[in-house]
Amino acid sequence: MESIKPQLEKYGQEHLVKFWNELSKAEQNSYLEELKKLNLEEITGYFKNAQETLKAACNKIDDLLQPLPSDVYGSFQNSSPEQLAKYYEKGLKLIAENKLCVLLLAGGQGTRLGVKYPKGMYNVGLPSGKTLYQLQAERILKLQKLAGNNCSIPWYIMTSDHTKESTELFFEKHGYFGLKKENVVIFQQFLLPCLTFGGKIINNAKNGLAMAPDGNGGLYKALREHGVLQNMKSRGIQYIHAYCVDNILVKMADPIFMAYCVDKKADCGAKVVKKAFPTEPVGVVCKVDGKFQVVEYSEITTSTAEKQDKNGQLLFNAGNICNHFFTLGFLDAVCNENESELKHHIAKKKIGFIDEKGEFVQPSEPNGIKMEKFVFDVFKFSKNFAVWEVVREDEFSPLKNADGKPKDTPTTCRLALQNLHCRYIVNAGGTVKLPDGSSFCENDDIQNTPVCEISPLVSYAGEGLEKLVRNKTFAVPVTLTEDSMNGI
Repeated sequence: MESIKPQLEKYGQEHLVKFWNELSKAEQNSYLEELKKLNLEEITGYFKNAQETLKAACNKIDDLLQPLPSDVYGSFQNSSPEQLAKYYEKGLKLIAENKLCVLLLAGGQGTRLGVKYPKGMYNVGLPSGKTLYQLQAERILKLQKLAGNNCSIPWYIMTSDHTKESTELFFEKHGYFGLKKENVVIFQQFLLPCLTFGGKIINNAKNGLAMAPDGNGGLYKALREHGVLQNMKSRGIQYIHAYCVDNILVKMADPIFMAYCVDKKADCGAKVVKKAFPTEPVGVVCKVDGKFQVVEYSEITTSTAEKQDKNGQLLFNAGNICNHFFTLGFLDAVCNENESELKHHIAKKKIGFIDEKGEFVQPSEPNGIKMEKFVFDVFKFSKNFAVWEVVREDEFSPLKNADGKPKDTPTTCRLALQNLHCRYIVNAGGTVKLPDGSSFCENDDIQNTPVCEISPLVSYAGEGLEKLVRNKTFAVPVTLTEDSMNGI
């Protein structure tokens, strides 16, 4: 304690040992070890830089914004069926050659969902009862089968201190959902202390620090420090698809997106959707002062958000959905050369703390900050960036809130997936008969979508359904499983 006290005083953190004499010898020893791990110079430096980032974010940056150049922008809707088919085949070839992996950002807990376990373990109420993790695992299995050549798509899953153990146990319990254990690599992002608005580290116990994950941008340090990047190199991986766990419609290792980026010789890429309306609260992929970046909606004035191009489209229209492409070379450079340049962002939170009497208090209003890096902050390091626009209804429906909220709930996610699966059947020549005798139409209100679920083991993205559904009528509820393929 005598050796660490001067450091605490130097950085204004001596309050951390206010209750030292009230601790048992064992508590003192364990707490001392925790304090020794703190790099106070680094933490206070992060805080100073984060304050500058927050100050910059409060200043509208309209004058620095530039729309995305047309030569980096591709679109699913605007591509011909022939071009999409070429991308698809090329993407499957990359997978068959074991050059591609998926990287999942899964450090968040289901707090806003009202559960105490990781989002990936959530069941939104599909007939199958499948969780997000199972749906995603089965999409990987199907894609491996489509690519053939007995290939593998390694699945790297970044968890946090709060979710790592439960995630590992969940996968073990379910036999990795049919994937090979060695191809599911679970690792953990790092933690940072929570701070008061004045930069003081918060105690959540007399002998404990309030800690929080370092944001999804903590990915790059975790890849380097946990040997994950080296693992990718040893497997011969060349391309990485990174995404967030909460999107129920996500196409992991999407062959079309991957091949588009490779064709463009991109080192980094982003999949985007058109904004639903000018002021939609979503980050926008654009250029800022000549460099690619995601700009938060709060940083753009309404007048700029409403600007249109000559075709009447929003000028800043590329909504970020945390769905990215990296080459291994780019990821290697970011992790080993650029990671320290990434600035932390400040998130104001309600953080439990101990008061002057040493009693625990759970505040009702934000009382401190968590410092986070963002995964997309590396866009500025790209030498050849690419953007691929997809249809929101086909590929993006995040799970963030409990039912009762207006959007991003288990119900909205379930309806989005069921609506997509109904459209798969119709597009393959089948008919979905509704309870009132009418037939499902893709223009129907999504709120009236009937129960319809197609197992990812049957179809990854609507392919291969013709033999199963063409000229057939299906009464709801519709469930197509592997058993449905028998005899086809």
